[in-house]
Amino acid sequence: MAVPKRKTSKARAANRKSVNMRLTIPTLSVCGTCGNIVVPHRVCPKCGFYRGKQVIETEKMA
Repeated sequence: MAVPKRKTSKARAANRKSVNMRLTIPTLSVCGTCGNIVVPHRVCPKCGFYRGKQVIETEKMA
């Protein structure tokens, strides 16, 4: 079994871990019905449409 010759410093370990803990910006797309910016594959909260069909009724529509 391999054994490290020296202890990994806190800075080196933190630098290695920080790459995987980085936050990513969510991908956004434009709603085809109202033009609102939404997360892909989700119902638009403004108009209630998903893929050209009304899925939920919003307060604006009701």
